[in-house]
Amino acid sequence: MSVGTSRAPGARDVRANAAARHGELAELGIDPDDLPDGLVVADEHGRVVCFNAAAARITAVPAEDAIGRRLEVVLPLEDLEGRRWWQLTDPYGGLAIRVGQPERNLLLPGGREVLVSARYVRTAPTGPVRRVVVSLRDTEARRRTERSHAELIATVAHELRSPLTSVKGFTATLLAKWERFTDDQKKLMLETVDADANRVTRLIAELLDISRIDSGRLEVRRQPVDIGAAVGRHIQAYVAAGQPADRFLLRIQQPLPDLWADPDKIDQVLSNLLENAVRHGEGTVTIDVQPSASPREGEDGENTATSVTVSDEGPGIPEESMNRVFTRFWRGSKRGGTGLGLYIVKGIVEAHGGTITVGRAPGGGAEFRFTLPVGTPAYLQ
Repeated sequence: MSVGTSRAPGARDVRANAAARHGELAELGIDPDDLPDGLVVADEHGRVVCFNAAAARITAVPAEDAIGRRLEVVLPLEDLEGRRWWQLTDPYGGLAIRVGQPERNLLLPGGREVLVSARYVRTAPTGPVRRVVVSLRDTEARRRTERSHAELIATVAHELRSPLTSVKGFTATLLAKWERFTDDQKKLMLETVDADANRVTRLIAELLDISRIDSGRLEVRRQPVDIGAAVGRHIQAYVAAGQPADRFLLRIQQPLPDLWADPDKIDQVLSNLLENAVRHGEGTVTIDVQPSASPREGEDGENTATSVTVSDEGPGIPEESMNRVFTRFWRGSKRGGTGLGLYIVKGIVEAHGGTITVGRAPGGGAEFRFTLPVGTPAYLQ
């Protein structure tokens, strides 16, 4: 990495300049050590004049050892093919029109990956480089995201394989031996195929919901919603499917505020919470619907929201698992399902501006409580 021909300052001068530069930033209310990313600044001679706390943490090089030393010595970066990065980019002697380097994965000594980007500060558009500003970021957050995506793909592949294998097996059998089966046998096979097709459809819908939630594109189409009637419909469906009617206790505290929400998505939330209570809980499933204070900041009205609490009398959720309930793939003690339902529930509730919590019910089981602001459209206010 070549630099200008002017006399390079000594380490003492560089440290003095670094202290002055740090003081200038402090006067602006900016402390480099408060920045979440690593910040390394080199002067026109290629010597480090700023090395913040995050950079020291990421590189394991103390700031006092970095200040005054050459940039390529303090950050001996290599690309993934083993080439020395500073020799490739040559910020001081390279193209005079270059303004920096985009973020990329590079390696520190020992093979540790970091995300590095650089900015070249020039005296004029094609003048000499006065400063090289380097940003360092740990790759752990990106790795967690990549692991999460890989786990999602693996889960989806596993969940799809079973119903699709069943569908393929039954359809192939029916096509090859249609005449050999009775009408009852054909009906049973087709009902199984239909149920497995519904399972695949639900999984695809969950994936689409996750994609929209993660990208912030989950649309909420607000309409008036009778939340008590919606809960009642779900209870009737369970009773029709064979659950005893006395297993459910619905309590509605009137009057409820007018609730404007997306009815399909609220049905999705209720379906998931009730299914969890019925499948994983025991005893009576209690649903309380009541007016509540709004979860939104700045809204102080006592009855500007509706809360719904679903509780059971089962073993409940272990205390150490409470903070993981709404994360992807959490399934609790009983396996089964994709473990995506409660993650989607949280995303839907928050898209409405609401909140959802989990705790222990008075009967000892799990208790989920979500609160939705009334969400009245502006033209009705």
